[in-house]
Amino acid sequence: MRTLDWIVLGLTLLSIVFYGIYKGRGSRNIKGFLLADRQMRWYTVAFSIMATQASAITFTSTPGQAYTDGMRFVQYYFGLPIAMVILCVTAVPIFHKLGVFTAYEYLEHRFDVKTRTLTSAIFLVSRGLGAGMTIYAPSVILSVMLGWDIRLTSTLIGGIVIIYTTSGGVKAVNWTDFQQLLIIMFGMCVAFVMTIALLPKGIGFVDALHVAGGMGKLNLVDFSFDLSNKYNFWSGIIGGLFVALAYFGTDQSQVQRYLTGQSITQSRLGLIFNGMAKVPMQFFILLLGAMVFVFYQFEQPPLFFNPVESANVKESSAGKVYSLLEQQHAVVFREKELRLRTYLEARKSGSPGQVEQAQASLVESQSRVDQVHAEAARIVRETRGSAAGNDTNYIFLSFVMKYLPAGLVGLVLACIFAATMSSSSSELSALATCSIVDVYKRHVKTDGDETHYLNISRIMMAGWGVYGIVFAQFAGGLGSLVEAVNIMGSLFYGTMLGIFLLAFYFKRMGGTATFWGGVVSQVTVLGLFALEYILKMFSLSWLWYPVVGCGVVFAVALLVDGISNLRAGRSIPA
Repeated sequence: MRTLDWIVLGLTLLSIVFYGIYKGRGSRNIKGFLLADRQMRWYTVAFSIMATQASAITFTSTPGQAYTDGMRFVQYYFGLPIAMVILCVTAVPIFHKLGVFTAYEYLEHRFDVKTRTLTSAIFLVSRGLGAGMTIYAPSVILSVMLGWDIRLTSTLIGGIVIIYTTSGGVKAVNWTDFQQLLIIMFGMCVAFVMTIALLPKGIGFVDALHVAGGMGKLNLVDFSFDLSNKYNFWSGIIGGLFVALAYFGTDQSQVQRYLTGQSITQSRLGLIFNGMAKVPMQFFILLLGAMVFVFYQFEQPPLFFNPVESANVKESSAGKVYSLLEQQHAVVFREKELRLRTYLEARKSGSPGQVEQAQASLVESQSRVDQVHAEAARIVRETRGSAAGNDTNYIFLSFVMKYLPAGLVGLVLACIFAATMSSSSSELSALATCSIVDVYKRHVKTDGDETHYLNISRIMMAGWGVYGIVFAQFAGGLGSLVEAVNIMGSLFYGTMLGIFLLAFYFKRMGGTATFWGGVVSQVTVLGLFALEYILKMFSLSWLWYPVVGCGVVFAVALLVDGISNLRAGRSIPA
């Protein structure tokens, strides 16, 4: 890091803190502190929703995902626009008309207190883990790339978030989200332009697209139906739809964003804008990763992108073998670079047959490079542990640190910090709101005044922030972080979604049947996860977990309610 980078990073962080404190001033009750007095316009709602999703994981891990696996990850978001329309028709008007603070309050109105308590508990567990991971992910990456102590990094990020969230509440969160998303998009656009500019002379954007496409990195849509395939059109449009419905319809970190809207219309506009913008935004970030891949076709990449783990292996008993792999990597890279030049020349002047032959030769050469990298990753895993063997999360930041000029490095790091803080602040506000409204105010102290609840809200928000910092300091490696976060969410979203869908569409369904449907569903999904990831008994894409969870809620609830109705001599509800 050069002086200019420190200046850019420091000024950005200070502006976020002071802007948040300034915009969040004046909260005198929990409605103002937790819901911004329901005075947010649609664009603030939309930007806050998008910033909450766009965590640092998005901007550190997603480009690496495209680098290693191509752009097929974008299919995960295909169901999101449909989900936004469904929620605008159902959830938004219901939540607004009831004037609820949390989505789970509605479940007590609709069912009973035990169903409300179950869903709020599931949210607190799932989002509590997510809050810790949101701080941990950039902390571990920055600590590796910058040489910072992870405890210092996580404390800095978490401390800044605690300052402006406890000061200004959700109003501060929404306005800083607005500011942070602008910073993030500006920074990523600059990084994209610079990546193209750093390509060799004579290689433009169109050439880069040809290279990425020829090497299988522009694999946007896969129509094959395979339940074990993580990313295809069907898992995205079906599984992604269920995930999006659950995330935006049942997760308080998102529901709270549009509950701050001035009206039903303003909240709906915010969700619709998110539905329209999210897929292009994710496409752009993945395309950035594909362009970084193209850059490294002309510039030899590291054998392993995590510099700390690479250095540790070199100092171990496997150091000699690793050094030989580095030499082999240099040889196969030079061979691949020659074949790449041949491919580009064939595209300009060769026949279709020559292009096809050159492409096949290039792909074969890239597979040899991948094999050497895989062998290096295997050595890292055996030497340093399984968590150390995945360098996906370090690809983009490694490129930034080494090749971007002074000032732009600080800008990209500012983007990562901004993304972390936007997601963390939204999670802290949601966790605090659920804790105070669904737990403390409902079960602990039901007769407190506004001042008491406001003070407890600030304490809980700070407490969840401290928890996130502690989690970040002791968490281990999680592979591709963007996948890890989504997998974690998929374990809980199906149950929550099933409960809410029963509430919305099955008006005669009772609370007891719904409660037991939720319990059985959650046990089932966690059991499937254990069978797949721990016992390795089968393979099922995590995108299908919400579908399974939702289906089990329906099946069990309908069964229990049907038995109850038969015993009572009533007809089965519809």
